[in-house]
Amino acid sequence: MAMRNAEATIAQTLESLLAQSFTDWELILLDDGSQDASVALARGYADARIQIFADHRSRGLAARLNEAVALSRGALIARMDADDIAYPERLARQVAYLDAHPEVDLLGTGAIVFDNAGEVVGALPMVTEHQAITARPWAGFYLPHPTWMGRRYWFVKYGYDERALKSQDYELLLRSHRTSRFACLPEILLGYRQDVLSLRKIFDSRIQTVRAIARQAVRQKEYAWMVRGVAGQCLKFAVDAVAISTGLNYRLLRHRALAVSVADCAAWRQVWQDIQRKVDRQCAA
Repeated sequence: MAMRNAEATIAQTLESLLAQSFTDWELILLDDGSQDASVALARGYADARIQIFADHRSRGLAARLNEAVALSRGALIARMDADDIAYPERLARQVAYLDAHPEVDLLGTGAIVFDNAGEVVGALPMVTEHQAITARPWAGFYLPHPTWMGRRYWFVKYGYDERALKSQDYELLLRSHRTSRFACLPEILLGYRQDVLSLRKIFDSRIQTVRAIARQAVRQKEYAWMVRGVAGQCLKFAVDAVAISTGLNYRLLRHRALAVSVADCAAWRQVWQDIQRKVDRQCAA
């Protein structure tokens, strides 16, 4: 896990990991040049499984994720961000699936989208089978990055492209999907925080995605990808720009997310409340 200026959220994230039913894990937490109290808050958790590395430099997410893989000791690598919340059964469910399906290299899960107040925005789109996940590579892969758990050798073999500053996950999947096997659990096992949309961040992400499409299209001689992918990214950016400039960014978030069932909303509320209580106790200690 990489973090940068995550003092407002890192306690919730760490509490969600400490609450995992699967307990045989290590956390490689790499600070990417935070200028707030993120590192101090993380060091307040006296758990030997949490290893914190802070070199006061900002190297970017892709570089930090590669560094985390190099430092890790386990056969499986799980991803999440420093503002996400893992459901208590997340690691257990993914480990069990990968143990039972040795042919799968990378496994995602369903994810609920929530705002800073803990309110449900929707759910991230996802599909479960490799063929469906990789059906339209020029358009993207329905495999939410913060939910990934994969085999260490797969991450070592392919690695994150450190030039891909805003589209690390897409570039990695685009480069590896023809020689890998992906899957996604249909159940929601992660809370993905997304409160506001920044036009600058969206623009940077679209540019990085277009570059990734162009590089891989040329390398794999799939020139139709380039045309479809670039056109699709331009159209999406136009929609984003209109929505944000007219103040409809929150509505855009809801439009892109899937509807969430009453049962899934109730399960999320329970997870959120449990985490909040744990954070309050940690702060009072």
